[in-house]
Amino acid sequence: MDQSFLEEEPKEMSFVDHLEELRWHIIRALGSIFVFATIAFLAKSFVFHDIILAPSRTDFLSYRVMCQVGQYFGSDVLCFEEMGFTIQSRQMSGQFTMHLLVSVVLGLACAFPYAFWEIWRFVRPGLYPQERKNSEGAVFFVSILFVLGLLFGYYVVSPISINFLAGYQVDPSIVNEFDLSSYISTLTTLCLACAFMFEMPVIVFFLTKAGLISPETMKLYRRHALVVILVVGAIITPPDVISQILISMPLMLLYEVSIHISQSIRKKDLKRLNEQNTQS
Repeated sequence: MDQSFLEEEPKEMSFVDHLEELRWHIIRALGSIFVFATIAFLAKSFVFHDIILAPSRTDFLSYRVMCQVGQYFGSDVLCFEEMGFTIQSRQMSGQFTMHLLVSVVLGLACAFPYAFWEIWRFVRPGLYPQERKNSEGAVFFVSILFVLGLLFGYYVVSPISINFLAGYQVDPSIVNEFDLSSYISTLTTLCLACAFMFEMPVIVFFLTKAGLISPETMKLYRRHALVVILVVGAIITPPDVISQILISMPLMLLYEVSIHISQSIRKKDLKRLNEQNTQS
């Protein structure tokens, strides 16, 4: 079968045509976010009770797993009978505003793979054939890493952070009564931060292909990267060491994985360059 039939060559387009095509890709991407946001807005009870407020209850999956792990080692220290805080809304428009915000955030999270695919469809024809070949599977890996980061933030970082902050008291006479906006902003910040930071291997892949970084550089600045990761972890997490370590450990692991990815790309590029020199 003719290869040109399977993959059409990008047509010559004017600058205005490119802008028009980009506009429709952006419209479709935003449309997908709007659709999922609308679904989330209509499913108010499920979204808030079973997703958003779930980490604020002791029957949350992460707390049950932690309790089972503690009991396996003969201790009930990881079992929580109560969370030690209540969530309130102190503004008249607070609940409606948070309803809208949560719907938009969930719409963005759910539509991210499709929205990224739409933008990628616009960018890909402008790449050289070899670049298109090297970037095959970009949408898949970006989407997988985004989902893994989102789940890690939701099931690991967020519940531990919320439990720590909820149980922290400087004096027993002070009652923890958190505003709904504070709780939701903490939860969404942790989840989205983890989701986007899990994209590190993909970013390193493209930067290595562009010749902007190398595995040698990443190894040389490994200690500096650790400091940066710890600082970033301290910024996006609540002020507790446990949350900072929890988010820093997978980032360091991803950094090491990124080094291996960069090494693999460098070896392939050198091998292809040697083959071209040999043929010439």
